[in-house]
Amino acid sequence: MAYALGVPPYANTAPLYQFLEPDGWRLCYGVPAELNRMVLSGEVGLSLVSSYFYLEHQEELGLLPDFSVAVLGRVYSVNLFLKGKPADLKRIALTTESATSVELLKLLLGEQGVFPQYEAKEGGLELLKEYDGVLLIGDKAIQAYASLLDHLPETPHALPTRFGEVEVVDLSMLWFERTRLPFVFAVWAYRRENPPPLKLVQALRKARRQGLSRLGEVAEAEAKRLGIHPVLMEHYLWNFRYHLEEPDRLGLKAFADALGLPFAPTYYPA
Repeated sequence: MAYALGVPPYANTAPLYQFLEPDGWRLCYGVPAELNRMVLSGEVGLSLVSSYFYLEHQEELGLLPDFSVAVLGRVYSVNLFLKGKPADLKRIALTTESATSVELLKLLLGEQGVFPQYEAKEGGLELLKEYDGVLLIGDKAIQAYASLLDHLPETPHALPTRFGEVEVVDLSMLWFERTRLPFVFAVWAYRRENPPPLKLVQALRKARRQGLSRLGEVAEAEAKRLGIHPVLMEHYLWNFRYHLEEPDRLGLKAFADALGLPFAPTYYPA
């Protein structure tokens, strides 16, 4: 039976596996909340999982030491869309796709003394008709952001965060302003007693090298799939850090510390 590899079908993870050569494994797609459950149950052997889930279950899970989905500064796809001021938030509709973004939002708002009512809800920007804010992640978030743009500025740093009465609060940017560290959204994890074959880990490293060296191709394909301007998609993907380097590990530890969780990872040995 082919080895099951769990991946979220998001544009920001495509550079990690788009060029993965088939060799005894198969891709199992799911949103982070689904993949978290699947790796813990053994339905998949190795999976991208949300960082909060990993921190909660690190006694059971091993970690690939050189892979991450992280960002230093704006991420564009973990966004709180709101009308009014953050201090006035009373009800927020939450994504059901990932717990990491939800916990990060609660942490950042709580530090500002803001404690709204949170409700898990499927949907998009239309939820602003009944909620003060809407938290979206992944493809839905970047599509929602792109839908608000009436034109692309000449320089990426000029990308706006306010569109009329709608403000876009980028949680990764708030984290950076708080810590001056990257935020790690996802890591490759597996059950400790069942580490992935070295051949697969090496193939993933090769696929990542190809994905990053051919990022323009990846961006063009993902832009077409999501109906987003290719220039915006390429800028979006260039923001990501895919190697779990020391700043990323420090960011992950800072998140664990803020949540009152330990950070004692067991890394894959090769």
